[in-house]
Amino acid sequence: MDYRKCASEILAGIGGKENLISAAHCATRLRLVIADNSKMSKDTVENVDGVKGVFESAGQIQIIIGTGTVNKVYDEFIDLAGVQAMSKEDVKQAAASKAPVWKRILKTLGDIFVPIIPAIVATGLLNGLLGGLSRAFPAMTDHYIYSLLDMFSNAALTFLPILIAVSAAKIFKGNVYLGAVIGMIMIHPSLVNAWTVASGAETSTLWSWFGVWNIQNTGYQGHVIPVVIAVWLMCKLENWLHKHVPEMIDLFVTPLVTVLVTGFFTLTVIGPVFAQLESWVLTGAQWLITIPFGIGAFLMGAAYAPTVVAGVHHMYNAIEASMIANNGQNIWMPIATAANVAQGAAALAVALKTKNKKIKSMALPASLSAFLGITEPAIFGVNVRFVRPFIAGMIGGAVGAAAGSILNVYATAYGVTGVFGFLITMDCTVGYLIDFLLAAGVAFAVSWFMGIPEEAENGGKKAEPALAVATATAGSAPAAPAAPVAASDACEVPTKEEEKEFIIASPVKGKLIALEDVPDETFAQGILGQGAAVIPSEGKVVAPADGEISSIFDTKHAVGITLENGVEILVHVGINTVEMEGNGFEAFVKEGDKVKKGQKLVEFSIDKIKEAGYKTETPVIITNTDDYASVQKIADDGDIDTLTDIIKVCK
Repeated sequence: MDYRKCASEILAGIGGKENLISAAHCATRLRLVIADNSKMSKDTVENVDGVKGVFESAGQIQIIIGTGTVNKVYDEFIDLAGVQAMSKEDVKQAAASKAPVWKRILKTLGDIFVPIIPAIVATGLLNGLLGGLSRAFPAMTDHYIYSLLDMFSNAALTFLPILIAVSAAKIFKGNVYLGAVIGMIMIHPSLVNAWTVASGAETSTLWSWFGVWNIQNTGYQGHVIPVVIAVWLMCKLENWLHKHVPEMIDLFVTPLVTVLVTGFFTLTVIGPVFAQLESWVLTGAQWLITIPFGIGAFLMGAAYAPTVVAGVHHMYNAIEASMIANNGQNIWMPIATAANVAQGAAALAVALKTKNKKIKSMALPASLSAFLGITEPAIFGVNVRFVRPFIAGMIGGAVGAAAGSILNVYATAYGVTGVFGFLITMDCTVGYLIDFLLAAGVAFAVSWFMGIPEEAENGGKKAEPALAVATATAGSAPAAPAAPVAASDACEVPTKEEEKEFIIASPVKGKLIALEDVPDETFAQGILGQGAAVIPSEGKVVAPADGEISSIFDTKHAVGITLENGVEILVHVGINTVEMEGNGFEAFVKEGDKVKKGQKLVEFSIDKIKEAGYKTETPVIITNTDDYASVQKIADDGDIDTLTDIIKVCK
């Protein structure tokens, strides 16, 4: 392969170096951010010799080339483009900065509120459980244990501005402790508690702007957006001061000025202005949801899934947090549940109706995941792909959401939907059950009776022509062709020469699954080659046979091995684990090392991968699949040990 020619043609295909913002690479693909996507010709790039696929993800153009090759193409690419090599994190930030302003704002809100979900869920669950128990056993409210638990249940709500301030300071790259101070100022006991003010408590004037605008000494309990804006200002000011204040006095001057200036503007401008704006937004959202006969909730139930596809659904976290902080009732959560379980039910209809094993194996677990509140597998893996199930899910979500609104269903926390949502809807369990069942039932029925597109029956591919094998020998009359056989059975076709096949052992211990079940289209569609995958139960990769290390990425999450028989293998630990930058991985070999079967190559932490939010499915790919008649998984799905035979490669 001519690496420079490949790089040159890719550069031309994306619109030239003038259109390139940044470039990095992982174990299998180039990751590019370009200025104008309309200047890129996807067809041109896909037709470049060496390119196996092109797709866009999270603002990046990802060009699949393959292990052992991508790094060489990348070196030529950055040389031709005249840019510096960048890390994946640099490219990720470049892609994020390219997004529209409104999308960046919504993403920022999601980044702030998602980390505090565990605190809200913990206290919300306790609050819901206490509410249910106190109605069943009224006398328990007089017990001191109840008083303690009640204190625990509202702790996060009482000090929510501080939690938000700390999270926001992390996102805006400021000192989290100064952020906490700003949050404390906004709910300081010297200010009259906002909830008591709402109940009629008297306040006094804290500040007066020229006698025209009087600022009351009211705290900001029940508000979230003013805290975010205040901490954003704090971080901007703090970082500016760090750059301009001499180092000798920076430690004293910067924190002092930051707190004084931010605190003053927060209580006199930011707080009053954005608290009012937030109140209007919250009132508007509540008005929309509570339009008579569930009309508003119906519309939002239908629109919820499309916002997930657009990646802007995290904006709801801010609305839900405001609702809980305001009166303890999250009426948005039943809408999310209806939309989520409806998409799951639509995918379930596909799973039960399709005869295609690949589609069935993908749709069934995806639907179950949606019932538990995680909808991305169902939406992106099944429903959007076949369109009709997605529409069915929108219809079911609309009906369920409308029912939830009519029945006044609400939650005591946010961040939990689906089956687990019953734990935070203890005050209205029956209504929540109706919301749940209606959304699922309608979506399932519509998905079933709308029918499944033909591509859902055969996986979107036409049947491959049978592989005919002739037995004629040179110099003899042509023989009748042998009976056609499937490509996957090619090793079993008798030929005059001795049959050749290679058996590949598993480099990882765990649960064996089919490659198409991997939650990444690049691997699942076999773009990089055929093989199998393992969900690891042990954090160790060993050599599946004698060979040579052809590549090992700097983040140690992927290793390429060329066996002595010429088979090229890629072991890719987890999905998108390149983003972990090597954290949790340790390599025991380097490129060019000769290795023996069973030799330890890499160790990794399964827990760290999961904690970072990534999947652990580990594809084992034959990257030179095209050199062979067939590559097939030979072991049944299920638990396997290291060096269990899992793949057969036929010449």
